[in-house]
Amino acid sequence: MKVLGADIGFGYTKATDGRQFQIFKSVVGEAAEVQFGESLLPGQPAFPRHILLGGQGFFVGELAETQSRGRGFTLDQSQFLAQYAKTLALAALAPFVDSGDPVRLVTGLPISFFRKHREALTALLQSRHSITVVKPGSSEREEKMIYIERVRVVPQPFGSMFNLMLNDIGKAASQRFVSEKIGIIDIGFRTADYTISDKTRYSERGSQSSDAGISSAYQAIANVLHEKSGVSIELYRLYDGVSKGSIKIKGKSYDLSAIVKAAFTQLAGRIAQEVNRLWADDWDIDAIVITGGGGATLAPYLQPLLEGEVLPMPAEQDARLNNVQGYWKYGMHLWGA
Repeated sequence: MKVLGADIGFGYTKATDGRQFQIFKSVVGEAAEVQFGESLLPGQPAFPRHILLGGQGFFVGELAETQSRGRGFTLDQSQFLAQYAKTLALAALAPFVDSGDPVRLVTGLPISFFRKHREALTALLQSRHSITVVKPGSSEREEKMIYIERVRVVPQPFGSMFNLMLNDIGKAASQRFVSEKIGIIDIGFRTADYTISDKTRYSERGSQSSDAGISSAYQAIANVLHEKSGVSIELYRLYDGVSKGSIKIKGKSYDLSAIVKAAFTQLAGRIAQEVNRLWADDWDIDAIVITGGGGATLAPYLQPLLEGEVLPMPAEQDARLNNVQGYWKYGMHLWGA
């Protein structure tokens, strides 16, 4: 029996078996026949991005973005679960699964969707799934049975808490996170989730979801670019431009530095206002953790606006993986030997 963690996010999908990780954009596309597959640059993706499921072929991640004519990407939770979550999850988990062997999976949902969609997500994933994996850079195919015998769904920001609290065998590694009252701000692509772990207990009063994910800043950036260039840019195609500080549209380069700063400053102000209001009665919080891929991006803008001690996340770690690594550690706590 193997323990896996999966974080099926609106922006990125991540998975781990505790030894290896993979991460790709949460984009699903129809599988097209690529007539010329040679690249002038060496190397292939480490993990497959082409699977067949239910008799239909799919590209996921960057392969879908670059090669699929019909691409699917949504910020609607119901549509995401109905159309994309299963395909993204199975593509993410496939490299870590031996065909037919039972695995146990921990995953998460934003707080606002947790109660409504937890059972649906469990039912979607907890089953035997027959898929075909097409190996990168070749037409070689592998039939695989992914047998997910147990699924545990947790409130999404608790993944980061488990990552800080537990070691790789699922045991408590930090007494601070076990014995203190910790506020968690988890900024994802679609949502920002706020929760409190009070000596590891979930606080309903101190927990809330907001639509103040990093996508709202990306939408503001896309709106400015549309005004300047006349081109409507899909949000998932802004990642590289935002990180580099510039984007080229139809041969013309646009400086994004001022636009990005304004969008991130506005979003950080909104999140700080929501958090400070939500936790007004929780004046005894010992520390605050900012996590998630959006959290790493917004931390310099957000930290000065928060009331309380803010603990830095490890700089060497990809913040997008904090939740999924915590899911796996929690799975080891539940089911590990």
